Amino acid sequence: MDTPIAVRRATPAHAPVLAELAVAAYSPYLDRLPPGVRPAPLDADYAAAVDHDEVWVAESDDAVVGLLVLVAHPDHLLLENVAVRPDRHGQGIGARLLVIAEERAGELGLPSVRLYTHALMVENQRMYERRGYAVTGRHEEDELDRVFYEKRLG
Repeated sequence: MDTPIAVRRATPAHAPVLAELAVAAYSPYLDRLPPGVRPAPLDADYAAAVDHDEVWVAESDDAVVGLLVLVAHPDHLLLENVAVRPDRHGQGIGARLLVIAEERAGELGLPSVRLYTHALMVENQRMYERRGYAVTGRHEEDELDRVFYEKRLG
């Protein structure tokens, strides 16, 4: 039987664990990306995110197995980061975190959730599209080939 997953708001004490989780989740992409290109979550300041944004953790057996970083804008909620430990992929944790993002957008009165990912992170794109996110654009930004998504909420 799978261990239950609890999702709650992150605290400042979570910052080091969030950084470790980001390394575990995003390092596998480094070989796929052009030399010198790093996914932004590898270098994010998680302490600042906990202080200034909305950060959630998914926990199982007292270990953080997933993270979600949300940034509210006047016309949408930006899903800045969603990551799951690679050894926990396929267990619905990412999907659960996406539901939280959508619920939070609704609670904040925002009509949509937006996000972006690197064009070479195709696994992520398939997950977003299965969950109803539509591509709104693709272009290079900050030397990264990004695909932009949005999910309009009903």
